[in-house]
This record gives sequence, structure tokens and C-alpha cells, in this order.
Amino acid sequence: MGLEKNCGLDLWSKYQSGERNLITDVPGVTVGHCTIQSEDHNINTGVTAILPHQGNMFREKLFCASSIINGFGKSAGLVQVGELGTLESPIFLTNTLSVGTVLTAGVKYMLDQNPEIGVSTGTVNVVVGECNDGGMNDIRGMHVKEEHVFEAIKNADVTFEEGAVGGGTGMNMMGLKGGIGSASRVLKIGEKEFTVGALCMTNYGTDKDLTIGGDHIGRRIVEAKKAEDKGSCMLIIATDVPLIDRQLKRLANRAAHALARTGSYSGNGSGDVAIAFSTANKIEHFNTQPFMQLEMLYDDDISGLFNATVEALEEALISSIYHANTMEGIRGKKLHSLRDFL
Repeated sequence: MGLEKNCGLDLWSKYQSGERNLITDVPGVTVGHCTIQSEDHNINTGVTAILPHQGNMFREKLFCASSIINGFGKSAGLVQVGELGTLESPIFLTNTLSVGTVLTAGVKYMLDQNPEIGVSTGTVNVVVGECNDGGMNDIRGMHVKEEHVFEAIKNADVTFEEGAVGGGTGMNMMGLKGGIGSASRVLKIGEKEFTVGALCMTNYGTDKDLTIGGDHIGRRIVEAKKAEDKGSCMLIIATDVPLIDRQLKRLANRAAHALARTGSYSGNGSGDVAIAFSTANKIEHFNTQPFMQLEMLYDDDISGLFNATVEALEEALISSIYHANTMEGIRGKKLHSLRDFL
């Protein structure tokens, strides 16, 4: 499932990974893909859905925050996340020009679950992240349809594929085949064990800058052909540590350190966005009392979580290019898997 369990790359870790070494090691989180490809190699795209818990997301919201590491992106829903500090929908990942379609499908999914939306209560804020897969996919064809979003949701489970699947099907990381990567870390805070999980959709970086565990491996991969850091990266962080939105903002900010460890400098054309949420506190939409009780970690005890998060993100980023198979795309472009060079 995760990089640590499948290859001998030296990513030093202070913390152990979870059972699956996936974001779904955080209890309640599931992930599903819908992969869209054509036999002529021109279509390579899809949708990935991250379901933060198994209840009704609109009625039981979660604390959430985002970090705009570099804002060259077209994500949806992050304005309200920043204002209210809550997540009330699945998180969807797709290609840049399909954000609108995925957003509409996500809204329809939420309306179907909640007939009161827009009638007796407010509307819903659906979160969609994106990267530009135009180098490997006929992005102008807008091949993602609403039914593909519903399929990704239907496929959501605790086990899922990594690599060139779902929203990551047509992505290009560091001149290699990018895609979806995931990892997790387990840490002890006080007398309790907690989990932090990461899922990344990778489409960033330059070939010569690729770094794995401090090894500048990109300098030895002469076939890689991505000379400019552009294309974007979506980084999703989930944890069962009880954090409020302010603390989740701090956690999301640490995603920049993981990108840097892999050799990224977040170039002008790279939309690098991190979203972090905690499953520990449920915020009732239809509250009957004006106040709620919640549990929150003291900031003095948060440094270990920062460390574990950066570890999980770094492994998830590398895992995306390790698990992605070598693939041919539109206009005859071919991208190699990292495994071809190991």
C-alpha cells in the first residue's frame, strides 16, 4: 500500500506508519477513485473522493483549514473553509478544467443526502482541488462527467490504489509519472495513540531537483523532461488528534516542508494547496444549544504532530511516483515510473 512497505528507498522515519500506511488509517476516512482512460492514450484523467467520516458531512461538520503555499490554482470551496474553519462535504480531486463539473456533482450528492439544504437551512460548501493534467490528457475535452464523481464516492473504502489513478491519472511529478500517493504515521500524545494520514495528488517540480531521503536522484535520471516547476500539488492531511481550525492551519502550513524535502521550490506556475481536517470533534449543523463542548490539544504538545505530518506527506509524495506505472499520454508523450530507475 505505502512506499515504506514496498521498496527499499531510504526515507528515515521517527514515527511508525499505520496498519495500511494510508490516509485511511485515520478512523472513519475512506477514499475512492474513478479513472478515465482511452485506448488511444489521449484521455488520462479522473476523480478522487476523500470522505472524512462515514456520517452525514453536512449535519456533522469537522474542523478544517487550508494553506495556500502557492496560489496558482483553481480550487473551489476554500474561501468558506478559511472563514468558518469547517468542512461539510467530501474533498474531491480532479483536473483543472473539470472543477465545475465535479463541484456540481458534489452539490447534487449533498442535496440528495440533505433535502433541507436551500429550503429550511443554508446552502452547502463543496471542496474541490485540482491539478493541470493537460500534458498527458485531452484536458480541453472535459471528459470528467458527473457520473464519474458518483462512482468515485461509491468506490470509497479503507483500501485504495495509489499511482496513476483517479484524479492523479494524468499527472506529472518531477518529469516522472505522478499521481496519487498516501501514507500515515502513528504517534503518542500523553497516554493516547493518534494517527495522522496524508494523501497527495502530485503534478509539480523539475526533473533535476527530485530528492528522496536527501539523495538528489533527479540528477541521475536523464530521461526526465520537466524543466520548470509548474503544474500544482494537492496535499490532504487527516488526523484524529483533537485540533481546532487555527491549529489545523498550522498543520497545513507544514506541507511546504514536505514539498521542499522532495526538491520543490513551488515555482510560479505551481498551485500548491494543503487542506487539513480533524475527525475528533463533530460540529452539529442543527445545534440545539448556543455553545458546544470540545476537546483541543494544547499548542505546547503539537510539535510531534508537526513532525509526523511532514513525514507522512513526504512519503505520500514519493509514493505517488513509485506506484504510478510508466504511461503514454496524448501527443505521444511518455512518462516513466520511478521504479524504472531503481
